Amino acid sequence: MPLPIGSKVGPYEIVALIGAGGMGEVYRARDTCLGREVALKVLPESFSRDAERLRRFEQEARAVAALNHPNILAIHDIGESGGAPFLVSELLEGHSLRKELDSGSIPTRRAVDYGTQLAHGLAAAHDKGIVHRDLKPENVFLCTDGRIKILDFGLAKLTRAPISADEGVTQGPSMHETTPGIVLGTVGHMSPEQVRGEPADARSDIFALGTILYEMFSGQRAFRRDTSAETMTAILKEDPPEITTAGKPIVPALERIVRRCLEKKPLQRFQSARDLAFNLEGLSGSTSMSAASAAITAAAPETKTEKSRRWLVPAAALGLLLLLAGGAVGWLLHRGGSGAVPTFRQLTFDRGLLYSARFGTDGRTIYYSASWNGEPLQIYSTDPDSPESRPLNLLNSSLLAVSRSEMAISQGCHDRFIGACQGTLATVPLAGGAPRALAEDALAADWAADGSEMALVRQTNGKYRVEYPRGTVILESEHWLDYMRISPDGKHVAVAEMVSIDGDAGKVTVVDRSGKVVLQTRNFVSFEGLAWSPSGDEVWVGVTDTQAGWADTVVGISLSGKQREVYRIPGMLRLHDVTRDGRILFSRESWRTGTFAGRPHVAMERDLSWLDYAVARDISADGSLVALDDWGAAAGSSSLAYVRKTDGSPAVKLGAWWLPVLSPDGQWVLADNGAGVNSDGKFYLMPVGAGETRSVGSANFAQLAALGWMPDGKNVYALANLGDGWHVWLQDIAGGAPRSITPAVTPRQGYSETHLVSPDGKLVFARDAGNKGMLYPVDGGEARAALGWQPEDIWITWTADGKSAYVYHDEKSSAPVYRLDLATGKRELVTTITVADPAGVTSMQAVRMTANGQTYVYSYGREQSDLFIVEGVH
Repeated sequence: MPLPIGSKVGPYEIVALIGAGGMGEVYRARDTCLGREVALKVLPESFSRDAERLRRFEQEARAVAALNHPNILAIHDIGESGGAPFLVSELLEGHSLRKELDSGSIPTRRAVDYGTQLAHGLAAAHDKGIVHRDLKPENVFLCTDGRIKILDFGLAKLTRAPISADEGVTQGPSMHETTPGIVLGTVGHMSPEQVRGEPADARSDIFALGTILYEMFSGQRAFRRDTSAETMTAILKEDPPEITTAGKPIVPALERIVRRCLEKKPLQRFQSARDLAFNLEGLSGSTSMSAASAAITAAAPETKTEKSRRWLVPAAALGLLLLLAGGAVGWLLHRGGSGAVPTFRQLTFDRGLLYSARFGTDGRTIYYSASWNGEPLQIYSTDPDSPESRPLNLLNSSLLAVSRSEMAISQGCHDRFIGACQGTLATVPLAGGAPRALAEDALAADWAADGSEMALVRQTNGKYRVEYPRGTVILESEHWLDYMRISPDGKHVAVAEMVSIDGDAGKVTVVDRSGKVVLQTRNFVSFEGLAWSPSGDEVWVGVTDTQAGWADTVVGISLSGKQREVYRIPGMLRLHDVTRDGRILFSRESWRTGTFAGRPHVAMERDLSWLDYAVARDISADGSLVALDDWGAAAGSSSLAYVRKTDGSPAVKLGAWWLPVLSPDGQWVLADNGAGVNSDGKFYLMPVGAGETRSVGSANFAQLAALGWMPDGKNVYALANLGDGWHVWLQDIAGGAPRSITPAVTPRQGYSETHLVSPDGKLVFARDAGNKGMLYPVDGGEARAALGWQPEDIWITWTADGKSAYVYHDEKSSAPVYRLDLATGKRELVTTITVADPAGVTSMQAVRMTANGQTYVYSYGREQSDLFIVEGVH
């Protein structure tokens, strides 16, 4: 029987019955301790005697309590009263998604928003190793404020991630191991592996989300049949009707996203909910097929700048380890030519990357976001008098700003660059509570000094915009905008305009409230942070003011454009905040790469790391020689190319070159003449041994993404932009003009690729304008799709027989390598490369492999930060 109104369950007073189901009764209740209304779920006493039901109830509590995300129901408490277990959660106002779907399909724009929120919620759960396993419209709640909440993790399980021997997918035991062959889930939304009674992982939830997306767009259930048996058969063997024939038309890009979620084989679906969210977010503002395609795939060409090449490396920037004077632990600081040494205090002591930091308005508490010791990104608070930091249980979130009463954070953020996040803007009370989502695709935010107004940087339809106040656009740019701050008097907004796609070259732009540009500086080679000076009459920026190295100086810039050096360190810094009394919050950065060579299924690898940021670009056919380039602090404003034997012999310096690739016979290196300001957009040949360097061709490429050799060694090719878009160009090394051998294509942003041409020289791999993997005949003719190609695939090389390709996925501190049959789409896991120490590792920047699959080389990026307060700088 329902509990009487006014009765108590522990400290909770029953107000009303909300509903009942197989897992218990749900009541509206009043928390008499905290004076708030909550939802109270009680498992009936008769059910509590069922050990399996009780286990699932307790499992739900543990699973959800481990999460803190605006799209997941928050659990406050768990207990037992009168022999009946109960669970206390936040009280939601609204209705289930099933109720809304009972009226038919949902408008496309709203359905995309719902799907994106669901994907973000699942991503947060999956980050904690939690799989829902019973996602369906009945377990999705639509709050009156537009937020989506995922309910009922009663079937969730905690997973580990070993590699399965059969197809290389991640599987693992639950907190209480699920008995093989037992089917758990809801018919109609179960994945094929669940129907077969096999273990479910994160991709099973992605399949369930695909069924929800399908129903939201079409108004029909994807696999509904007359009986449960027929429905399960359909899940295993049939594809749902085209959405355009089952309901109203939708853009093809959305149809493809849904189809990929509903692939029968887990390996062919999106491999993470975060990737699914990213694809949906790219379509959130689209109203037509062209708009949708542009939102996902288009990237406007960049003009050449001091670091126009940097976008090719996903998480790339360099730092020089701080010099220690005479073995002392302090570092030398220089202040504006005065020679004084300011006082400083170190605040953090863990290993990992610090994303952002701010002083609290009390001038003492410091809030920051970081990924420490290989753990997920989250937000912390600390006090200068304490060496410890306190986690605030805001996982996968980066700090943007702090006011008197709340924080602005970026939820579900994905890296644009090292420590620069793009995600959902949300606010969180400093006293604690659930985040409140405000805006998607946010890159930066700040409050006015009195906390009355907020400024925001967000990406909309391919443009980057500053809104001040939020909702009023005062600046728009083709360039990525970041590090935005409001002046102390509230009259101006300063922002960093990052002039390379994925690098840190940038300039300062200051606008007034009307959008008038009052200051715009030249481009700085490295730009790492921005804040207003204590007096508010200067913008202080963390930059390098030379053509070498990375941000090592805080430069003050007045609104008239006058610049002065505030202070400098012998290393790399990132500026985070400045107080009105002149204290500075910045991090000392150490950004490096590691390079290793090995063989699949052989535990031992050889360390080939060189200088501070050398990245492997190529490996010879016999696996004995590697070509690298370093574009870190050691290389200055350009880059340095080397070749190194995989036996560990010292590297041989070739000179100031970039993207070096070896000829088929290993005797020559093809390269560009530097990734910095000295590049002329051409490429050159240099001997590995004795000989003379010579230029190749006469073209001046505006942008270059990949270089390679034709199998005969007489021609080379380049994935490049000659001013009219990206193409693959063929160039005779004897001279002459290059010729395009592909239509317009799309480079793989963030990664360089080589060995694009098949061993027989007849086909070249490239991504078409829609970012789909394609095989183009070198001599012309009809292109064909590379079957089984996935958007997250990164090309390595062709296999020796020319029938397959080696590809890998960047999973930050690991990289599964697959052999992909380009004719059938069959995919086989070859090996999984893993960095033993994940602390601070942000990307697998490059993986190269010989065509016979016997030897590989890879490079990863490791970025580490220490946070400091500095006083006495003026």
